Amino acid sequence: MSTELILATALSFVIGAIVAYVIAMGKVKNITNEKEKEAELIIEKAKERAQEIKRTAKSDAKQIVNDEKDVLEKEYQKKQQSLIDQERNITKKEIALDQKIEAKDREMDQLKDKEKQLENEKTQAIAEKERMKIKQAEISEKLEKVAAMSKDEAKAELMSVMEEEAKLDAAKMIARVEEEAQEDAEKRSKRILGIALQRFAGEYVAEQTITSVELPGDEIKGRLIGREGRNIRAFEQICGVDLIIDDTPGMVVISSFNVVRKQVAKMTIEKLISDGRIHPAKIEEFHDKSKHEMEMTLRELGEKAQMEIGIHGLHPEVLKMLGALNYRTSYMQNQYQHSLEVGFLCGAMAAELGMNVKQARRAGLLHDIGKAIDASAEGSHAVVGADFLKKYGEDPDIVHAVRAHHEDVKPETVLAHLVMAADALSGARPGVRKFLKESYVSRVTDIENIANSFDGVNKSYAISAGREIRVLVSNDKVTDEETIVLSRDIAKKIEQEMSYPGTIKVSVIRETRAVGIAK
Repeated sequence: MSTELILATALSFVIGAIVAYVIAMGKVKNITNEKEKEAELIIEKAKERAQEIKRTAKSDAKQIVNDEKDVLEKEYQKKQQSLIDQERNITKKEIALDQKIEAKDREMDQLKDKEKQLENEKTQAIAEKERMKIKQAEISEKLEKVAAMSKDEAKAELMSVMEEEAKLDAAKMIARVEEEAQEDAEKRSKRILGIALQRFAGEYVAEQTITSVELPGDEIKGRLIGREGRNIRAFEQICGVDLIIDDTPGMVVISSFNVVRKQVAKMTIEKLISDGRIHPAKIEEFHDKSKHEMEMTLRELGEKAQMEIGIHGLHPEVLKMLGALNYRTSYMQNQYQHSLEVGFLCGAMAAELGMNVKQARRAGLLHDIGKAIDASAEGSHAVVGADFLKKYGEDPDIVHAVRAHHEDVKPETVLAHLVMAADALSGARPGVRKFLKESYVSRVTDIENIANSFDGVNKSYAISAGREIRVLVSNDKVTDEETIVLSRDIAKKIEQEMSYPGTIKVSVIRETRAVGIAK
């Protein structure tokens, strides 16, 4: 190939490359221009978007600021109102405090006036004492001159006169204090007792010391006696009762002062008759079964009483003794029913006084539990019952109320006085107790004899089945003021020398009669 051809080819290749470059550069420039335009559009849109976001942000910020401002204003108003309320309360307290200060100032002024009055009275008393000394000396001199009495004798006479005057003054003071105390207390106590009685209506059951058991035939009597009296001796020894078999057809009698033991014996006889085999071994077997059944019955009775009275948590031994009261009587009054009644009455009175009703009911229910405890225990039933309850973890206030309900110890709590009042109410209401004629007449006679033993008493009359005694006195021997002292002395002597249920009212009557005749 020639040189010219090579050069021409190279030149054409270079020119083609240049042309291609120029074209490519043109395209690049075009593309660049388009991209720049697109970039400008994007920037414009971004600026517009930024402006829109900015406007939105400003709006949101204003809204947030307004919301926060509203919240702050509300909190401010609340705090402002709280401050106003506090200021108002402080103002009220200041007013109340000022009023209390004024009241205290008035009280101080009154105390100062009373102090001045007391000082004046003291001064007057000292002056009166001095006058009395002077008068006493004058009286002593006159007595010595007129009665030819020595100074010691005159002094004794004067002391006797002054003692009588002091007694009269004391009687007047007692009457005034009692009248003032009873004005409100009597109304309130009558109201409480009336409400308690109206809210409870009880019954009583009379138990006897003997129980009759019907027999299916008279041939059973011979079998109960046994050969040479073997069965009846074994029965009496095992059961601890007396079995009376007489000529009454189809009947035997069980006699015992222990009513629980008597009931167990009755159950034993019924089991023996039902079984048909009567001999010492069977008697002992059926007695053990009857005794176990009786213990279960006593426990059920105790639980029933606990449920009726609305309390809980009594010890099983306490429940058993409580059930045993169903077989105890006092003046023919069933002690189980009596204890329930006292519990209800205690609760009713405690409710009126705003006290613990359940505690009062518990104390009333348990107050006579000592009557169910074996007689081998030393002390009155109140003391024995209190020791028994203390042993099984009863509340000390209840133990004290039980111990004090017959004043074996001095009652020191309101609960103890409530139990005493409820016990008296339950025993004293009409019809609840029965008395033998002889004991009734003896009690009434003893009351009248005690009243007649005092000087100045003309006659005395026991009325209302011995619940009240009216004493007539001589008006020339007993003054109006002395009747108060006399009534208290008679009541105190009756308390010391007699035993009786409930209370006895002593009324001393002094009467002056003047009779004129017009013609």
